[in-house]
Amino acid sequence: MESEDTKKIQEMKTDLNLLLECLKYQMDNPFSQKEALVTIHSICHQNSNAGVYFREIGGLTFVKDLAKSSEHNVVKEAALYTLGTVAEQNVYCQQTLCTSELFEDLAWFLSDNDSNTNLKRMSVYVILVLVSNNRTGQTLVRETGCITILSQLFRTALSKYELNLSDKNVFQSYQLWSSVCSTLCVCVNNPQNDENQMLCCSLFPHANDWLINCMKPEIIRPICSFIGLTLANNTYVQKHFISVGGLDVLSQVLVQLESDSHKTLSSAKLAVVVTKTVDACIADNPTFGVVLAKYHIVSKLLALLLHESLDSGEKFSIMLTLGHCTEDCEENQYDLFKNNGLPLMIQALTESQNEELNKAATFVLHNCKKITEKLSLSLGEHSFDENEAEQFEDINVKEKNLEERWKKAKEILHRIEELEREGNEEEIRREKYKDHVSSMNINIQNTLKYLHAESIGGGPKADKDKSQSRKLKSYKSHGVMSQACTNDDQMKTLLKSTNPVNACYRESGKNKTLCKANSSCSQNLHEETTFENKNFVSQSSDHVFKHPTPIVKNRKQQLPVTDPFTLCSDIINKEVISFLATNSCSKMLKYRCSGCIAVGKSLNSRNFSKLLHSCPYQCDRHKVIVEAEDRYKSELRKSLICNKKILLTPRRRQLSNESTTLGGIIMEPFGKTVSVR
Repeated sequence: MESEDTKKIQEMKTDLNLLLECLKYQMDNPFSQKEALVTIHSICHQNSNAGVYFREIGGLTFVKDLAKSSEHNVVKEAALYTLGTVAEQNVYCQQTLCTSELFEDLAWFLSDNDSNTNLKRMSVYVILVLVSNNRTGQTLVRETGCITILSQLFRTALSKYELNLSDKNVFQSYQLWSSVCSTLCVCVNNPQNDENQMLCCSLFPHANDWLINCMKPEIIRPICSFIGLTLANNTYVQKHFISVGGLDVLSQVLVQLESDSHKTLSSAKLAVVVTKTVDACIADNPTFGVVLAKYHIVSKLLALLLHESLDSGEKFSIMLTLGHCTEDCEENQYDLFKNNGLPLMIQALTESQNEELNKAATFVLHNCKKITEKLSLSLGEHSFDENEAEQFEDINVKEKNLEERWKKAKEILHRIEELEREGNEEEIRREKYKDHVSSMNINIQNTLKYLHAESIGGGPKADKDKSQSRKLKSYKSHGVMSQACTNDDQMKTLLKSTNPVNACYRESGKNKTLCKANSSCSQNLHEETTFENKNFVSQSSDHVFKHPTPIVKNRKQQLPVTDPFTLCSDIINKEVISFLATNSCSKMLKYRCSGCIAVGKSLNSRNFSKLLHSCPYQCDRHKVIVEAEDRYKSELRKSLICNKKILLTPRRRQLSNESTTLGGIIMEPFGKTVSVR
């Protein structure tokens, strides 16, 4: 396979060398030179690498000189055609030929009266290739005066508005004019060139005359392409085009084509081309949409949108133009509403699977939000005449489903507003989240510390606790705290709304204890707390507040708990863990017991029991273990006293005074001799 490719490449190189030699030795035979040039064109057209090799052997330079020095037009035409093909197929060849010298030669061919139409057309073709996607070529075509000559050809190539393409001479002139239009398009766009756009502004009046006097696809398509690309992204040129009446002319052409679209498919397709040009004119200047309102362009676009022969891309162009028409013009917005445009947009939005089409429909609905709100409140609020108001009322009577579609439109518009608002608030929420998390962590710790300290009572802080109790009662009498939680329904509402720690309450007989902690008031809980019980809960051992216990997964049986704060520990844990995303905070809330934290350390029967007994805040699981161990030891002591027997114990003990008389010595399970107390 590789040998075949190598063989073809070698054959191609041999052919190009022979053809170049033929060009050099057949200077007196223009027809042989023409045949050789056509063959070179064919080889380079089929293989882009052939153009590179032809450049390396000096072929491009020789053909360029041949086009300039030959006395025969057929050789010049063939040489220019070959240069254009090689440059079109290979960018390196394009860069080699993109010189001011060649542009000057091409300008001379175009301005020479002895040059026939075909030679001029080949010259225009070479300019088109050299300028396409090449900013250097766009600059050279302006500096060498080629663009000025092209503008003159745009005006003079076609002299009559009655275009008879069956005539050979007229057809050749039309081909030249069409090539000039295409070349001017690449001179101003891709990449966009503001200087060249300004130079082409002088051609707008001539283009308007052709649009008015010759409404044929062969004229409308090239002119619309030229106008659209010259206007693109250039507000100054757009204003100049409107000032010379260009938008009025396009509107008139569009109205006529839309009227003819019901008869012929070509008129509908051509109307879409004009629609794109209108959109390019008002895209950066929505206020110019008022010019279109004079011709009721919105209603024409809605009628064109219903044409069955149009594809999704063409419908997207129409909807985008509707969006720019209604963006800043209430007349066009009302025209859209009056001609049943909103239901049509909603139908497109709900039924179409095309994402771009849905975006365009959403754009139109968003623009018409204000005008629909005005009309929904009162027809008299809008400054339109009475006849239009009556028409609007008649439309409401005739359209049975308009109310349902309007509801859908309001829902969609409401959703659009929500998405916009959420997008703006998302950044603020992300910035505040970290500070919010850290403040919640501090608030919860302060709340738990305060509850624990207040419930202990006694000791050196007893007087302070009593004074705090008096302060709390005074706060209650002055109504500092809100009374929104005085019944069960309000309490349930609070449970759903407070974050991160929900309000928890417990009802026992006639006494009710309310424990309320949230992110906004947890730091000031000792100052603002409401007690809803008739008899104040005394600070006794039965009402001691402890730290909430961690959640135990797969717990089969819940042990009875008398601690009021412990009753809401599960809720607190769920809420805190879900809202506090930091690892340190999660670990602090999940592991509050020394036995839980010590998992993974070197533990045995000696130090683990001591560790559990020294922990002031035991989880449910380890609390059960400690209580069971204490009960077991208590039973052992009772049996020792009653039966005077010595039993094994897992810890080393000193013999008590009562058991020393027995002189009892036992062996611990680990093989060590210990004294039994």
